[in-house]
Amino acid sequence: MKELFDGVVRFRDEDYADHRELFENLGDKQDPHTLFVGCSDSRVVPNLITRTMPGELFVVRNIANMVPPYRETSDYVATTSAVEYAVNILNVKNIIICGHSNCGGCSALYQSEESLANVPKVKKWLELASPVKKKAMEICGDDAGKREWVTEQVNIIQQVRNLLTYPYIKERVNKSELILYGWYYIIATGEVYNYNFDTGYFDLIGNEQ
Repeated sequence: MKELFDGVVRFRDEDYADHRELFENLGDKQDPHTLFVGCSDSRVVPNLITRTMPGELFVVRNIANMVPPYRETSDYVATTSAVEYAVNILNVKNIIICGHSNCGGCSALYQSEESLANVPKVKKWLELASPVKKKAMEICGDDAGKREWVTEQVNIIQQVRNLLTYPYIKERVNKSELILYGWYYIIATGEVYNYNFDTGYFDLIGNEQ
């Protein structure tokens, strides 16, 4: 933990000092332009990937960057409530679903019941990705190597579709008040691919024609 405490001190003395005016302005309010839904994976760092400053992204992270389909419920729903707050209170203009390579959550879809016995809540959460697994299996069959990245990409597309089941999101998208994006981040190379809704393919960001 010492390195974390040391980091806090360096942040206060260096980063905060360099951006004091920004933090003072953020002290009473936030006005993020984008909701970023990413995986909880420690290798995925939204502000680092996007080179954004504090106050720009409203971030939701969970296993396999998933958004449950909209439903009326009285349960405690962390991701759903965060989406609702970002859109209806903060009025974000964009939502990014960002998946990534070597995703443990997507890989767990193909693990045995026994291997998930000690993580029942994770197992239950992954049920949300049942359509993803089915689609990936249809595309890849028994090709495990191909199945990994196909599952990760299909999962991104599915979560964007899930967002559109939220009435207030669909309404804003139809009015061009909100734009949805699907990103695929390759950890080992730093490349990020953006889903092209017209072609059905992921295009490398920065390499657009």
